[in-house]
Amino acid sequence: MEGGQGRTWRSGDIVLKPVDNSAEAEWRAETLAALPESEAFRVPKPIRSVSGNWIVEHWEASELLSGSTDPKSWNEAVATGEQFHAALAAVPCPEFLASRDDWWSTADRDSWNLDIALPAEVDDLAAARTPMTVPHQLVHGDLLGNVLYEPGLPPAVIDWAPYWRPTAWATAVALIDAICWHDAPTVLLDSASPQLALRALLYRILTDRHAAAARQTPWTPHPAYTPAIKAVLDRLRQH
Repeated sequence: MEGGQGRTWRSGDIVLKPVDNSAEAEWRAETLAALPESEAFRVPKPIRSVSGNWIVEHWEASELLSGSTDPKSWNEAVATGEQFHAALAAVPCPEFLASRDDWWSTADRDSWNLDIALPAEVDDLAAARTPMTVPHQLVHGDLLGNVLYEPGLPPAVIDWAPYWRPTAWATAVALIDAICWHDAPTVLLDSASPQLALRALLYRILTDRHAAAARQTPWTPHPAYTPAIKAVLDRLRQH
């Protein structure tokens, strides 16, 4: 199937995905299975094996939902994310998040940690960070390309990447993605917290940096980030 980093398969009405983190996969399955039905969004219900397990030989299964992605529907993705996050508001933070060490999680922690040195290529962004006190909860860290739209049905939230961050941070990540990769206007950031937009932008840039380090390839921030960098720094100067 398209998406899923090229590792997702379909068998009839079932989607099969390899499991990289068993604790995360089992927790996500339990959480989604317990989530009440909503008129505002759909989620793919996880499917147990005949033995009752969520994982079989490092694979997990879920129902196939109808619809297609549209990364230019950034307003709809953000609105759907807000409804999804509201449904998760009372779910406690899972333990595995503190030790998850993939590129994305490491970049996210780096973007929030004011006590570590970041690469010189992002000096301006790193120096602009200030401490924040804002409520955190479970959110989807990769919304924009993971919402399915189907006429007559609520949008569907798929490929949930759980993070313990402010809901407005998850929105900012979607807006940064829209600006950098889908020609969205930078005016979208007018509604975002400048400090959260800054952390969202650093999260995306530093993920690329960790990926390059793992692959032992050269790295500089992609030119696609330039408009967002300027827009974020401009808004920070205005505050």
